[in-house]
Amino acid sequence: MAKNSRRLGRPPASSSAETRGRIIDVARRCFAELGYEATTNRTVANEAGITTGAMYHYFDSKLDLYSAVLDEVQNRVYQRFAKAEREADTMVGKLEAVLETAHQLNRDDASLAQFLGASRIDRRRIPELSDALGTGDIRRDGFFEGIVDCGLKTGEVSKGDRAAMISYIRAFTIGLTDGLSNDHREHRQALDGFMFVLRGSVADPKR
Repeated sequence: MAKNSRRLGRPPASSSAETRGRIIDVARRCFAELGYEATTNRTVANEAGITTGAMYHYFDSKLDLYSAVLDEVQNRVYQRFAKAEREADTMVGKLEAVLETAHQLNRDDASLAQFLGASRIDRRRIPELSDALGTGDIRRDGFFEGIVDCGLKTGEVSKGDRAAMISYIRAFTIGLTDGLSNDHREHRQALDGFMFVLRGSVADPKR
């Protein structure tokens, strides 16, 4: 056998990590635009510049790929959110910092929010996804509940208003993600309007 013969098998670690990241990036955009059912491994492989067979070096199935994309998007988003909320000491300040970060993330790569919005729909209507991944968003709910609990400590929210405030934030953030990710101007206006209402109804010292 010649010395320069290429060995078959799994790619080198550095190349493997780069390719896996590229597959996840492509898959995120495909799932966001086409949905889970219409996205195929062949579509993702072609866009990523690899063969369909090579996909199985990285992901056992489309469900495995989808789960990896969901984890990557949530980690990316909530790491940024966590960093932002630590910069403020009040509930209103934390929400403003987080929503500004959401706006910047959306400007940098709208497919993040678009994927999360599509995922919310697909996980509710496709049994394969709901059975494997559930239909709720425990990470989102826990994150914003923590911010509201900060408001309890600072006196911005009363204990009796806690559940209503959590629902209010949940409804706004879902609407922002699902309905306005494609339009940066409306996204900006919605954030400004939310903060205007929040400052007026929550941060009013006379309340």
